[in-house]
Amino acid sequence: MTEDRKERQRDRYRAPDPAEGPLTTDQGVAVDHTDDALTVGERGPTLMEDFHFREKLTHFDHERIPERVVHARGAGAYGYFEPYESCAEFTRAAFLQDPSVRTPVFVRFSTVQGPRGSADTVRDVRGFATKFYTSEGNYDLVGNNMPVFFIQDGIKFPDFVHALKPEPQNDIPTGASAHDTLWDFVSLQPETMHMMMWLMSDRAIPRSYRMMQGFGVHTFRFVDAQGRGTFVKFHWKPKLGVRSLVWDEAQECQGRDPDFNRRDLWEAIEAGQYPEYELGVQLIPEEDEFNFDVDLLDATKIIPEEQVPVRPIGHMVLNRNPDNFFAETEQVAFHTANVVPGIDFTNDPLLQARNFSYLDTQLIRLGGPNFSQLPVNQPVAPARTNHRDGYHQTAIHRGTNYSPNSLGGGCPALAGADGYAFSHYAERVDGHKIRKRSESFKDFYSQAALFWNSMSDWEKRHIVAAFRFELGKVGAVHVRERTVEQLAHVDYDLASQVAQGIGVALPEPGANNHKPQASPALSLDNLQGDGSIRTRQIAVLVMDGVDTGQLTQAQEALTAQGAVVEALAPHDGKVLGADGNGYAVDRALPTVASVLYDAVLLPGGPTGTPGLASDSEAMRFVRDAYRHGKPIAALGSGVGILSSLDPEGLHIASGHGHVCTDRGVVTDTTTGAASEEFTQAFTEAIAAHRHWDRPRIRC
Repeated sequence: MTEDRKERQRDRYRAPDPAEGPLTTDQGVAVDHTDDALTVGERGPTLMEDFHFREKLTHFDHERIPERVVHARGAGAYGYFEPYESCAEFTRAAFLQDPSVRTPVFVRFSTVQGPRGSADTVRDVRGFATKFYTSEGNYDLVGNNMPVFFIQDGIKFPDFVHALKPEPQNDIPTGASAHDTLWDFVSLQPETMHMMMWLMSDRAIPRSYRMMQGFGVHTFRFVDAQGRGTFVKFHWKPKLGVRSLVWDEAQECQGRDPDFNRRDLWEAIEAGQYPEYELGVQLIPEEDEFNFDVDLLDATKIIPEEQVPVRPIGHMVLNRNPDNFFAETEQVAFHTANVVPGIDFTNDPLLQARNFSYLDTQLIRLGGPNFSQLPVNQPVAPARTNHRDGYHQTAIHRGTNYSPNSLGGGCPALAGADGYAFSHYAERVDGHKIRKRSESFKDFYSQAALFWNSMSDWEKRHIVAAFRFELGKVGAVHVRERTVEQLAHVDYDLASQVAQGIGVALPEPGANNHKPQASPALSLDNLQGDGSIRTRQIAVLVMDGVDTGQLTQAQEALTAQGAVVEALAPHDGKVLGADGNGYAVDRALPTVASVLYDAVLLPGGPTGTPGLASDSEAMRFVRDAYRHGKPIAALGSGVGILSSLDPEGLHIASGHGHVCTDRGVVTDTTTGAASEEFTQAFTEAIAAHRHWDRPRIRC
């Protein structure tokens, strides 16, 4: 069993408990004063002999390291992975063999474009990188929350990132893709069209890292004990389902809580609501490599799940937060070439470039070649190398440092022929040295069209709005026009709607020769998860006169299902219930917003509509939740708050004393305890996440 090996290894590197002794210098010398430097008299010059002063400032001056060029802003967690059954039929990887063995993992989630100080909820790709501390060494599955990428060949990566990053003359915008240089690049590189469809969808603004898919992006190889290869694509699916924000609330989150996603991950783990993901694989026999409409080596393409189903092979649970953000989340170093026996590469040109680039990047960012000795990067498998010296060498090596040798007894010896060592997949490769892309890579639009055709109506509306927002920020009109021309090759209706929104001429119909196909697995409507409401954030709006019995009963019913329920009032402290007792408020309405919650409950009181209807903060809260499609429930006189919004055509309970449910709005005018029917209806509305077919409100 390996489930505790990484934790025991971390224990060896934890600093001494600050409560067990006095403050010291780096050399362990006790310090009795750290507020004033050593000077000549009270107002004299500072003395350089004050070694504590010098050490303290010198270390502070060197605390920062270069941030990642991309994926700079992230959050991480430890956990474990367990296979469901042995995968020996297609891979010899040890961590995929025994369901009773837990492999420790560290996962880092991230945004791509912005620096460390940018916000979490920007429109961007999200990184989903997993380090498996296996018995055979570290395996890094370095992926994203989208299954494709912008470019096909890694030689274009510097160009793409330079275009995506803030513009060089003014370093604007931060953490955003809505600017000229990115769209100039995109409009000149039609291979980006599929990825841009994903980026303009709600996949680019996930509700949380716990409700986000992950993909390996590339086609890799599994290799079995006999050396037989099978092409494989990796999929992470969250148990809670795949959920997203909407653009309007994502923007407000950037101001209300720029740490929205990382806070959500941290607090869920601290509360024992551990995120869970299922690892699935698409397996393609090597003899079927050319049986698809796309090239398996093209990272801008997917294999639809309807063609090759995703086979679940294991699950991952994240159950420990890091002890120190810098030491672990910031210093963790992932590398696509960190593979173990049984997992190998393909000739995907983007993957080949990543296999070079990641290692090269870590050398400068982490200060030299010994970054694998940092605790978060250390394998639990013993590392015996002939590597020596260099910056930050922490190991005390003994013996010889070359191979072969006789003075050290030939140690460390090479692995024997027992199948333990890594063996590269034997593949015949020949050809002329050329700079030319395969013709099989040159279908740039059919899968972008596949994505568009797979979307529900509300997803399509959001994609059109995203293109209009992004291109509306582009100052160069010819870049807008060229992008619309590219979209016309994807779908003419899409291109026309975008053109109308950004003030350019309607394009000529593109030369579309792709089939009008769809993949239901791509729509968020079909990624509902386990149907639970675990970890959903429910806001209950209260003020003086609230029926505390009704409130307590509803809160307990929702909490019992794993939801997080918070009472919000116009002020902190307590509100006075209708029974004369005080009820504790969790947060004051001016400090929060609807965008930070998943659903709203409006309890009633025995003496008519509560005064919340006249509170501007409360009414804004309810209006925003309504227009963002969030579930809303009202009991007793709380129904009056919803009625005051005057939602056109929405059915709301009115004096009949029964539960009324209409497009995510659940109402019941009955006073007293909420019925089981009411609680069940509200639970089902929350589990559905959003309700986009509800009518508009008049106010």
